[in-house]
Amino acid sequence: MKRKIRIVLLISLFLVLFLFLGYFLLAYYYRQGFSLNTWINGVYCTGKSVEEVNSELLSKVEAPIIRIIDEKGREYEINLSKTGYQADFLVTLQQFKQKQNPYLWIDNVTFHKNHEVFPLIHYDTESLKEAFCNLEPIKEEMQKKAEYSIVWDENKQVYQLCDNLSARLDVEKAFLALLDAVDGGQSTVDLSDIDYYYDIPLTEEQEQTKLLWERIKAFQNCDLIYDMGTEKIALAPERISGFLEVSKTNGRLPILDENGSLVLNPDAVEAFVTELADAYDTYGKERHFMSTRGDEITLTKGTYGTTLDRKAEITYLMENLLLPKMHEGVTKEHIPSYRREAFVRGLDDIGGTYLEIDMTEQKLYYYVEHSLKLETDIVTGNLRRKMGTPSGIYYVYNKQTNRILRGPGYASPVDYWMPVKGGIGIHDASWRKKFGGEIYKNSGSHGCINLPSDVMPELYDMVEIGTPVIMFYD
Repeated sequence: MKRKIRIVLLISLFLVLFLFLGYFLLAYYYRQGFSLNTWINGVYCTGKSVEEVNSELLSKVEAPIIRIIDEKGREYEINLSKTGYQADFLVTLQQFKQKQNPYLWIDNVTFHKNHEVFPLIHYDTESLKEAFCNLEPIKEEMQKKAEYSIVWDENKQVYQLCDNLSARLDVEKAFLALLDAVDGGQSTVDLSDIDYYYDIPLTEEQEQTKLLWERIKAFQNCDLIYDMGTEKIALAPERISGFLEVSKTNGRLPILDENGSLVLNPDAVEAFVTELADAYDTYGKERHFMSTRGDEITLTKGTYGTTLDRKAEITYLMENLLLPKMHEGVTKEHIPSYRREAFVRGLDDIGGTYLEIDMTEQKLYYYVEHSLKLETDIVTGNLRRKMGTPSGIYYVYNKQTNRILRGPGYASPVDYWMPVKGGIGIHDASWRKKFGGEIYKNSGSHGCINLPSDVMPELYDMVEIGTPVIMFYD
């Protein structure tokens, strides 16, 4: 029995010695390389030398690309492969290995993690700086002259400030940021930070330029809008900037009066008003009208239309454009003065409410906002007696009831009277039993537009004074 116990003890002792021997042999093995279950940057390193792991890590390393973002959000790239970029993990791997205790390798049997080490990098600083200076925003900055002046933009027709003194990029500071990014393994350098910019102080002369620019800028930002009815015309910078009196010798710069105020050019203001009037004046101009029957009618005569008061508008602009209240940032609408004003204002001053008198078809139509409200047969002026109703565009300039219409050899009482051109108007004709057809050719009126007595009261109640009246043949 004792013999069996001794045998067991000997075997146990042998096994313990074997395990100790194996443990220390592995410890000795791991002294030559990395310890059990060691992963670095995704590479399995157990038992491998520093040189072997360095070689494997370098096989996965590519020269990085650095993104440069300027203050406008534009992105540029620098490929470090063009700067002699080299990486080496030897130093960091040796430092990592020195921290490993080969006799504690057993701690890694059930636990391991991926460790991360960074290489020491080498590159040619001058090559990097050359690549940096070839970037578009850096080239622009280095080529930018220290100018501060007011210039006239011929394409945009506005004054602009050429300010090359404010928000200058500090190129050296930006390059130092790039060096820090490369050394720190960063992939982006954002130059939108205000710390990378500085201002060059203004000279006394440039301070005067700044004061002039502030006046011009305020003037160009005009709040005045011309209310032309259906259209609105803003005095935008490209329009109003041309109103200023400018120097003929000093680069087209606006001149100042003895009080230091801008000066308006009356000829330029008059030209604007003339342009406005030419576009919106309709009185006496040829018009084209689409009739109810579908024909385009050309109208060349009439008393209806719009005429802008050019003199009043020139005076208004000359007296108001330079006032501070016109440049406060609050929109101000201005309805121009008229010598003659139509029923509606705008390029189409007939609008959608009008009377249409088709003398060929002997029909009257009344529209309100383009919707037909009334249609009736009529009788117009007697053609045989050369009393034909005149064609053209006119308007209802009055309304009366119980009127006696008088002329050579006649006096006709009517209940409703709406004159449109001199003594010619629209009225009821109780003496007529029939309307429409060709009655007007031989038995027509003295020039007026006759309506049935049961229709005229309805039309009279609806029509307003000023309503355009379009009268035509063909």
